[in-house]
Amino acid sequence: MIERWAEHFPAKVAIHFSGTDISYAVLWERIEEATRALGSRGVERGDRVAFLGYNNPDMLVLLFALSRLGAILVPLNWRLTVAEHRLIVGDCTPKYVFAEAEFAAHAAELEPPCVVLDGRWREGEATPALPGRGDDDMLLMYTSGTTGRPKGAILQQSALLWNGFNSIHAHDLSQRDHVLSPLPMFHVGGLNNQTLPALLAGATITLQQRFEPGRWLADVAARRPSVSLLVPATMQAVVGHPAWASTDLSSLKMINSGSMVVPDSLIRAFHARGVPVGQIYGSTETSPIATVLMKEDAMVMVGSAGKPALHCEVKIAADEHGTEAPAGLVGEIWVRGPNLMRGYWNDPQSTDGVFKDGWFRTGDLARRDHGGFFWIAGRSKDVIISGGENIYPAELENVLADCPAVAECAVVGQEDRKWGEAACAFIVRKPDTALDENDVLALFRDRLARYKHPRQIVFVDALPKNAMGKVQKFALKRRLEAG
Repeated sequence: MIERWAEHFPAKVAIHFSGTDISYAVLWERIEEATRALGSRGVERGDRVAFLGYNNPDMLVLLFALSRLGAILVPLNWRLTVAEHRLIVGDCTPKYVFAEAEFAAHAAELEPPCVVLDGRWREGEATPALPGRGDDDMLLMYTSGTTGRPKGAILQQSALLWNGFNSIHAHDLSQRDHVLSPLPMFHVGGLNNQTLPALLAGATITLQQRFEPGRWLADVAARRPSVSLLVPATMQAVVGHPAWASTDLSSLKMINSGSMVVPDSLIRAFHARGVPVGQIYGSTETSPIATVLMKEDAMVMVGSAGKPALHCEVKIAADEHGTEAPAGLVGEIWVRGPNLMRGYWNDPQSTDGVFKDGWFRTGDLARRDHGGFFWIAGRSKDVIISGGENIYPAELENVLADCPAVAECAVVGQEDRKWGEAACAFIVRKPDTALDENDVLALFRDRLARYKHPRQIVFVDALPKNAMGKVQKFALKRRLEAG
């Protein structure tokens, strides 16, 4: 797709990054250079190559070059620790880790050879064989499992293509659009919701290295984008910024939000400025677009996750057999379509556990109204979503379980005005042991990324349990809600 846009509109800006315009012709030249460089390094069909860094056009160049070779990109979350990254690279064994200079020392502590990216692809003169095809694996996105171990969702080239079509429909994207992309591309939200689809549509992208609310507002005013994507935490930061009221937002035909539940107050703040807020529901496993709230419905269906994406089936399952629930009844969201992942890397058991008759069982709960609109009711899994990042309690509980002074523990999500949710740890101390909040927080240093650390520690004499001895986390959440 990049080659064709380069042929038709060679001078058109594909990506604007850090004050520099990259045309479609130049982008295609860089992809060809990267393809030759990767070929000279022995990268072949099926190989994995990791990327560690902030948002950068080099990551997109790497993705496209690898896809031509039939190889797979593994984006690494730069917020994670070396220990967490070792679990990921140990699972998928990438041939190389391509890293920005700022992360070179971090990447050097991982086993695969580190290649520092500087925007120039020097090696390689001859173009290697290009076996990459639509049914090849293209992207390996890791998300922590409910067991606390990372799982890699395998997305094929065809899945990203169909997801791109879903996005073009959701955002009414065309060559005339200009996408402001602030969210991290190590997540499907930042990469696949708008950024890759914009290139598929021949649009222009202003790519931000990292989200910063003042920078986002400044780029809206100066760059005049038509579309952007935010999550509740970034929406809150933008609305709370001193420049919010004075910034001209008139270029935006809409923004989209990609979280499970977006507070109505944030949506209405944008609506009051004349900017419709659509919503996208999905997950890493769905590439991610499963349901979309269109611009035309945004103002009157505040809080809805919309209707199934154009090339996707979504239903509310009333039971484990997939019987469709009647309108108004809450059930589990099941998704089917060409945008689904192929499975989890090296984990057939987990793959089999989430698929049934071609449907992906999300574990999320929703109802569908009589008009066909979906309304998210909650999560059957324990995942905590903080600032758009997934936090799985099992990860924190595993760390706490290693402490000799901890008898029992449970981690739940609690409401947080800034981040949407944050982790709270309930801890039962062992008898005759000394353990305070600072001791607990110290356990997480260098073990888990900072955003995963608990924001609150509550010491209790016992954890509420049912007759089978299972901790009743809903009771802990009610205790938090009661103050």
